[in-house]
Amino acid sequence: MGRLGLVGCLIVLVIVALIFGGWYIGTRNHLVSLDEAVNAQWGQVQNDYQRRYDLIPNLVRTVQGYAAHERETLNEVVQARARVGQVNVPSGPPGTATDITSNPQALAQYEQAQAGLSNALSRLLVVVERYPDLKANQNFLELQSQLEGTENRIAVERKRYNDVAQTYNTAIKMFPANLVANMSGFKEKAYFKGAAGSEKAPEVNFNFGTTAPATGTR
Repeated sequence: MGRLGLVGCLIVLVIVALIFGGWYIGTRNHLVSLDEAVNAQWGQVQNDYQRRYDLIPNLVRTVQGYAAHERETLNEVVQARARVGQVNVPSGPPGTATDITSNPQALAQYEQAQAGLSNALSRLLVVVERYPDLKANQNFLELQSQLEGTENRIAVERKRYNDVAQTYNTAIKMFPANLVANMSGFKEKAYFKGAAGSEKAPEVNFNFGTTAPATGTR
């Protein structure tokens, strides 16, 4: 092979390397962008859970002022809130074992604690039915509005998280982007699973004054 042929081969190799390098960098940057979208949405989920967490002490104090003897139900809420605070939320670099969005077990534990708090709150709200004066309290009405809004936002942000996580997971599995994902350490994201029907926002309703008539009555 002559000198010109050797130079031609080198040029071709350089061009191929540049094309591959450009594709690799572009693909990796795209995956980084998707990964950051998941992390940002996870932050939104946490913000709304934290908002609910912060509302609870005032809610408990308000209910206690009118129904102090409902000690068991109030304690259940306090204890469920404490369990949420005790859950270890890994917050390491994205894609590592210490990143909760890439750790299905950690996310499931976090979700379980939040679900326990939701159940305890539901039981507390049933108790409210017995206390008309409490339901008319201005501070309670404000807490009602804030809690209803927060529960709705939690449901919405969890769904959005699952949506962006699905987009990301699809991207890192598709060929040939999966080659870049494997070489760069991009890990699959965990999903919020929830119970059947959890795609709907939970109904948090403090107004229990109207009940449906029993079946068969006239």
